[in-house]
Order: sequence, then structure tokens, then C-alpha cells
Amino acid sequence: MKRISFLAAALLLATACTSKEDLKKMIKENPEIITEAIEANPAKFIDALNSAVKKAQEGEGKRREEEEKKALEESFTKPLEPQIRADESFRGNKDATITLVEYSDFECPFCSRGFNTVMELMSKYEGKIRFVYKHLPLSFHPQAMPASQYFEAIRLQSPEKAWQFHDRVYKDQRKLQNGEAFLKAIAKDLKVDMAKLAKDVKSEVVQKRIDEDMAEAAKFGFQGTPGFLLNGIPVKGAYPTSHFDGLIEELKKRGKISL
Repeated sequence: MKRISFLAAALLLATACTSKEDLKKMIKENPEIITEAIEANPAKFIDALNSAVKKAQEGEGKRREEEEKKALEESFTKPLEPQIRADESFRGNKDATITLVEYSDFECPFCSRGFNTVMELMSKYEGKIRFVYKHLPLSFHPQAMPASQYFEAIRLQSPEKAWQFHDRVYKDQRKLQNGEAFLKAIAKDLKVDMAKLAKDVKSEVVQKRIDEDMAEAAKFGFQGTPGFLLNGIPVKGAYPTSHFDGLIEELKKRGKISL
């Protein structure tokens, strides 16, 4: 089959009377046009490809940024409403203006960063913030579910000891590789009733609470951990304290809260 040079193809492309379908047919029948053009001008081809990829990435980044801004604006107008149970165990002032809810995984390394951020916020807004810990143990973290079960089983005995257990696990997260022995050691050190703990840890009451948290997280679009709700405004990921400060300032500016 007679070959058409790259120059000829370019001329055809620039000709108004040549339809797009004709060009597609020409390239389909003579695919060597493309390969010859690339071989003859590899540097130009790479530059053009890189430029196209960059423009596509910029366009996608801009689109994502616009979507995130829109979603954030909607969350200020219509915040998400997590379930606050009658027997909820709050950290901080239970009547505080700011409510921070976390959906977390005890084994997730990013959640250990989230833990540090939460502690900073609790200190910075002391008396003005309350914290609720909810469970989102991920399937590929084998010790996440057992840790959640221990937290809830201990909470049935003492919310204060449950918070101490929470802190100890996150501070020594690497020791979770030791499995349940690590969790039991913390419980014993906290002087938890181990017989009651053994009975409660696999109980329906404990599992139901964890399952409810996971279902709520899914409803709000949290697939990874950590996920937060700050007065109903979603934060997906281990953002620094400054990010939450910005949201609090925006809530104040909009008249949603007064500190």
C-alpha cells in the first residue's frame, strides 16, 4: 500500500474539506504515519506528550479543587449529623460548642497522626470542644477490629479507662503487631475486670456499636481513615491542626459558633 508521508498527513489535517472521518480512515489504513512521525521527531513527540499530560493534570486538579470547594460550602450550609448516643463517652466538655467526631482505625499509621492532632485541638480549645471516637477498622488491618472491641468492652466498665486504653494504643501503635497480648497487657495495667472484659469483648452489644459506627462512616463517604466531622463539616485525612483552626474560624465568621 502506498505510504503517505507525515507532511502529507499534516496537509490533509489542515485542509478544511477533509473530514475527521476521512482522517481517521487514512490513519487506520496507514498506521505507519504515526510511527514514522514519532521516529522522525522523538523529542518533539515527547515534549508534546508531556505538555498534554500536564494540561490534563492541571485540568483535573482544577476540577477536583472546584468540587472540593463546592462540597465544603455545602457542608457549611447543610452539615452532616452524626449519631450522638445517649450514653456517649465524650472527651472534654460534654456541653462544648465544638464537636469533633473521628472515624478511626487503631492500627492505621495515619490515625496516629490524627491522634496527635486531636490532642492538640483538645488542649488549644480546652473547655470549648468535645471529642467523640467512632470506629472504622479497615479489613486489611488485622488488629484494628480487636482493638476496637477492647475499647468498647473497657468503656462498658469505665469510660475513663477506655480513653486511657485509646491513648496507650496510639502511643505504642507498633506493639499492635504482638496481637491480643498487647491489648490484654494494657487492660491489666489499667486494672480492668479481666473476667468481665473477656465476656464483653466479643459480645453482641460491643459489635453492634462498632458496626453502627462503620455504617455511619460509609453513609458519610469515609472509606479511608482517619475521617473527621467538625460540627458536621467532613475532613478526610490526617490534616494538621491548622486545617481545623481554619474551619473553626470560618464557622465563627459565618456566625455558626461563638467562642
